[in-house]
Amino acid sequence: MRSLTALALVLTAAPALAEPPRVMTDIPAVHALTAAVMGDLGTPDILLDKGADPHHFQLRPSQAKALSEADLVLWIGPRLTPWLERAIAGVGLSGESVALLDLPGTFRRDFGDTDGHDHDHDHDHGHDHAHETAETHDHTGLDPHAWLDPENGRVWTRAIADRLAALDPDNAATYAANAEATLAAIDAAEAETRDLLAPVGDAPIMVFHDAYGYFADHFGITVAGSIALGDAASPGAGRLTELRGQLRDGAVVCIFPEAQHDPAYVTAIVEDTGTRIGGLLDPSGSTMEFGPGLYPALLTGLARTIADCVTGETG
Repeated sequence: MRSLTALALVLTAAPALAEPPRVMTDIPAVHALTAAVMGDLGTPDILLDKGADPHHFQLRPSQAKALSEADLVLWIGPRLTPWLERAIAGVGLSGESVALLDLPGTFRRDFGDTDGHDHDHDHDHGHDHAHETAETHDHTGLDPHAWLDPENGRVWTRAIADRLAALDPDNAATYAANAEATLAAIDAAEAETRDLLAPVGDAPIMVFHDAYGYFADHFGITVAGSIALGDAASPGAGRLTELRGQLRDGAVVCIFPEAQHDPAYVTAIVEDTGTRIGGLLDPSGSTMEFGPGLYPALLTGLARTIADCVTGETG
């Protein structure tokens, strides 16, 4: 509560001394961190509409124009949104483009890694994969869903404040103060997330697609598998049969549908297995209320949904 109060106080402090930068973001989590750091000095734009899938998106002409006029573009990187890489090149961006996944200090993991608890934040780790399989959206190589590790949220918050201060030095102190309040809010959300997940232990769960590796590594939960083998792939009959067998063997406690994906697959797999169906997971926050509070709420919301199913409170 103290962190949220501090955030509210800082966001209303220090009147703008100069025109703030025009900032464009890609996904709700990045938008939330940027909005929190900018506070009352300005409001960042976001390319993804509410409910949109970051893996598959088509820019409207008005969005392309706004992108071209941005002073700063903050995005995860081409491994998540190759369409944005093409758009940045196509619009002739005159401002600065920052791929957060490439920033020094960012913890990165490959799909399938199981030793992420070590949290090696070596900038060179995975760097060669930065553009690998950018067009295929398959679950190999670098995992781009790095915002689900709150340590990355902290690294990026500091970097966002630094970039904004460089573009708008008159308001550097305000960006720095807002960043400190944002870090406190992330700390509080991380602590709450750990408390919520404590009853989950190592209970195995299944998700729709492999987007939760960072979250699972950081908070110590067990993801036994995913329905889809890639972001662009729909599971075939053979895959569904294989998964149903896994559920019948009792290897999964809960299975979770996901925003932007057909829940019918979950229903089909669970039939006659006894596996509980959990609430809808939304790893990018696409269905949430956009704004500075989204990032902490995203972490705690995922934890609460998982815990509710595993403990039998829902599903």
